[in-house]
Amino acid sequence: MEMPDLNDVRTFVAIGQEGTLTAAARELKLPTSTVSRALTRLEKHLGVLLAQRSPRGLVMTDFGKEYLQSCRRALRTLREGSELVERHRERPSGLIKVACPITMARSIFGPLLKEFLDRYPDLRVELEPYTAGWDHEPREDVDVFFKVRAPRDSIRRVRPYSGTKRGLFASPGYIALHGAPATPDELVSHTCIGSGTWKLSRGSKTTAPNIVFKVVVTDPVVHLDLALSGLGIVTLPLYMAKRADMRNRLIPVLPHWNPEPITLCALFSGQARLTPKVHVLLDFLGEYIGTDRDPRLQRVPAKGLFTDPKLEATSGP
Repeated sequence: MEMPDLNDVRTFVAIGQEGTLTAAARELKLPTSTVSRALTRLEKHLGVLLAQRSPRGLVMTDFGKEYLQSCRRALRTLREGSELVERHRERPSGLIKVACPITMARSIFGPLLKEFLDRYPDLRVELEPYTAGWDHEPREDVDVFFKVRAPRDSIRRVRPYSGTKRGLFASPGYIALHGAPATPDELVSHTCIGSGTWKLSRGSKTTAPNIVFKVVVTDPVVHLDLALSGLGIVTLPLYMAKRADMRNRLIPVLPHWNPEPITLCALFSGQARLTPKVHVLLDFLGEYIGTDRDPRLQRVPAKGLFTDPKLEATSGP
């Protein structure tokens, strides 16, 4: 026999406790007719009469009395189970394995892990930074895998976070010596430092100049160091270029043309989504990434420096 509807069981228990359909309906804040139909539906499902109806009220049958006690015990067990889950949510425990780009490990997890573990002292974290490109594949033994680009065909669930807006920059010394490009196409004749393809957009216009990089490197900290040395033009996260100590050391290049932002998403299995340790980590990071509390900011307001994670979720890679 299939299990009866749990709502009908709860209604039956309320009827048994209150003694009448009207009193049970008042307790459940439901119409009396709804309570009556639930009792009839449960009796039909079980194939037995649970209560005798009469003008003076309800009288439980012998089976109805036994079944009422069984239902009370079952609902108590379910309630205790729910309370156990809630306690585990509030105080998750165990090991959570995280893989992320090395830049994220350094600039986000490094500054935030102490606060996270202070908040959830029964958790342990195994952090696995990686230096491969954006197409690095997640392993099955990793609870949460952070990528800078969401895959189109992943069987895992994806939670997007605010992306990082970027710009092109060079030192005043480089601009004084080589001049500033007037169009994206002129970048090909300049010394550029970066990797991949620079896709630049201005409104609805998009271009990707055929740049041969003088130095191929993905780390924005190295980009900054090389730009400050006067070597060439780089892409930098705006939060890095807008710092107070960079005010007179960097000059925007092609300021009306915007490089693609660096996106960020967390990949996790459907089952992991229901695991309290994964849930609290994802929500904790959501309190910081892309907000004024983002550890990558150094007294710089977050406004205008990050993308909207809701747009990341709908636009895809």
